[in-house]
Amino acid sequence: MKRRSFIKRSTGLTIPLVLGGLRISAMDNQLFDSLELNDDKVLVLIQLNGGNDGLGMLCPLDQYDNLAQVRSNIILPQNNYLTLENDLGLHPVMQDAKALYDNAKLNIIQGVGYPNQNRSHFRSLDIWNSGSSAEEIWQKGWLGRYFELFAPNYPTGYPNEEFPDPFAITIGNTVNETCEGTAGNFSLALVDANNLSALATPINSENSGTCSGDKIDFLTTSIVQTNAYNATVESAHENGNNLSSNYTDTKLSEGLRLVARLIAGGLGTKVYVVQLGGFDTHADQVESNNPSIGEHAELLADLSSSIAAFQEDLDLMGLDERVVGMTYSEFGRMIKSNSSLGTDHGSAAPMMLFGTCVNAGILGNNAEIPVDVADQEGVSMQYDFRSVYGSVLMDWFKLDEQIVKDLLYQDFQYIPIINQCSSISNTSNPDLDKINLEVFPNPMFDLVNIKIKVPAGHVKLSLFDAIGHEIKVISNQQFSAGTHHLKLELKDQSAGSYYIRVQTKFGVDVKRVTKVN
Repeated sequence: MKRRSFIKRSTGLTIPLVLGGLRISAMDNQLFDSLELNDDKVLVLIQLNGGNDGLGMLCPLDQYDNLAQVRSNIILPQNNYLTLENDLGLHPVMQDAKALYDNAKLNIIQGVGYPNQNRSHFRSLDIWNSGSSAEEIWQKGWLGRYFELFAPNYPTGYPNEEFPDPFAITIGNTVNETCEGTAGNFSLALVDANNLSALATPINSENSGTCSGDKIDFLTTSIVQTNAYNATVESAHENGNNLSSNYTDTKLSEGLRLVARLIAGGLGTKVYVVQLGGFDTHADQVESNNPSIGEHAELLADLSSSIAAFQEDLDLMGLDERVVGMTYSEFGRMIKSNSSLGTDHGSAAPMMLFGTCVNAGILGNNAEIPVDVADQEGVSMQYDFRSVYGSVLMDWFKLDEQIVKDLLYQDFQYIPIINQCSSISNTSNPDLDKINLEVFPNPMFDLVNIKIKVPAGHVKLSLFDAIGHEIKVISNQQFSAGTHHLKLELKDQSAGSYYIRVQTKFGVDVKRVTKVN
């Protein structure tokens, strides 16, 4: 894919583009002129299907005693975990991921989710793939909207001389919804690069005026396009190779091996999506006689070793500064385990970003595990997943912050998760020390006092219930730098667990508060 400036106004757009409800024509010309589809950078998404148990993968060791009380049948012995910073323990099967972390090639963001968490697999995955809020249904994927900035007429006229390669590739039988556009999906589904036989093209000239003519035309266009893309994929596969010998025979490992080979072969595809299923661990998440092994451990071992082999391959081929990887899952699991040696649908969970160009380290505070965990309670949200997406678009794909807000949401919070590969840095930000949230009394009856210390700027303060619903926006306005005191009435809320969350441009803080009768 060649380097290309964004379409200037002099060329004209054939269809009106709308980003998050705001027409492009309402935006600043200078933002358009600065856009480029950089031909160097690649994003690899690993979708963890089913809802990954973040507390099983990443244990807050400073909360271990309370967590053991509500997960006694699935929690590992405390000294089994691989210790990271901030009193965090990685599952012991993830030694390869721990090595990446130690070598400054892994970033973990804690408590990633969205307000008003939906615990349906289908709906929550739609939200993550589209980048919508829980209250809206968007037909286009977050990456599909990004690609439409550069190819508003897609798929008509593609591939072409300027864009000869697929914009995105999904390893598997179906295309990924993150890449859904207005008239088609920007992703090509790829099962076997060794078997890319051409499809027969329908002869549809006699049907163009019939009621089914448009459908046949679309099918014809798709087949012609697929055959053309197949040729470039086949060429890249033949020209590419792999240097790591640590891949295994799992689908995830083989998928990442193929991605590395296509990148090495010169394919200009910007986004690759691979999937790892099986995370819906309602039962048999662990073995009854040994919680260190079981279905979840096998999945985490596969994820860890596959990422490590892929990263090693990129390193050996000198491609590591071109690629950043990111995991995501539709939700985490409940804090309490169930009686079937498993966990049920929950709320927020960790995300991992890996590569030479990530700011290695841990973002976010450890999940707070009280002694009185509610039956349906999930891990509270710290970071909105759309802020993770938007930060990748800004730092990796060089989008302006205002365009990111229009693609995703106006409350976008920039997170320093990627550097420019020029030097090793970390995710520390001196302004994070200026953010502090205190709530008292706790437990409380009807009134809670809130004390927040923030830098100058926009501050959003919200109240969430135990299952991830944002039930009240306490304040959403500009604050001066310093300490502020607020009071929150909870007399209309039932007794139980709540979370108060403060978000600023520089970071977030979350505190749990319990209302008693």
